[in-house]
Amino acid sequence: MKKSLALTAVVLLCAACAPAANTITAPATSAVATASAPVSLSAGSGPQAPDGTVPATIGISWDQASKDAAVDTARKAMTDFARPGLEDKQWANDLARWLTPQATADYSAVDPANVPATRVTGPVTLTVDDTNGYGVLAAVPTDAGTYAVQLLRTGPQAPWKVNRLTPPAS
Repeated sequence: MKKSLALTAVVLLCAACAPAANTITAPATSAVATASAPVSLSAGSGPQAPDGTVPATIGISWDQASKDAAVDTARKAMTDFARPGLEDKQWANDLARWLTPQATADYSAVDPANVPATRVTGPVTLTVDDTNGYGVLAAVPTDAGTYAVQLLRTGPQAPWKVNRLTPPAS
């Protein structure tokens, strides 16, 4: 008796939670979809960009001030990152000021004792993509090898933020 009562309760609960069937039918029409603009062809059949050009830097141009700011942010972020002897909370708080929101979340669980680098050992160099003013890759030499530091910004006056610190390949 208890088993059948429990089974009935489960069946009723599942039936109550199940979505209702959609009994509404769409009216029949004879409309045919038409393109609102001409179809753009791909690589072998012609350019997709207007007049065959690609806009340079999509609104952000590279200048020396942008490069200097990116180098400075990468160096400062790596300096704060390469402190394995620091207490966890202090390390995370100091590093967070240089990070994107996603990187802040990603690095919040890192134990600084596991960071092999203890100091920056040389000048930072950038790999600049002239068509992308929103991001840059910095090479930061440390006593554990050269880290690749990805930096992003949201606009020409926005500060650079570190999105990823990639350790040297072993």
